Amino acid sequence: MPKVHVKRGDTVLVISGKDKGKKGEVLKVFPEKNRVIVKGVNIVSKHVRPNMANRQGGIIKQEAPIHASNVMLYCTKCNKPTRIAHKFLEDGSKVRVCKHCNETF
Repeated sequence: MPKVHVKRGDTVLVISGKDKGKKGEVLKVFPEKNRVIVKGVNIVSKHVRPNMANRQGGIIKQEAPIHASNVMLYCTKCNKPTRIAHKFLEDGSKVRVCKHCNETF
């Protein structure tokens, strides 16, 4: 199973595609498909039938998954998109670290 460099709740910047330059929070991660859903990015229209939950039906707008390679982790401390480094702490735990300002995620 491929590893994805972002986790749910991370702030990311879209670096390619139709929504390039947008920032948003990762809502869901699909590691088996190497895709992520980002809040406010890749909005698509979906036609839904009337059902018990949605009596009227119609067209709804929702986020669709984008490839994980099209997003870059965004450091809120230094306000830059960044690559991540991994660092081991004294207690043996592994943490993700910003390459620019050494802030842990």
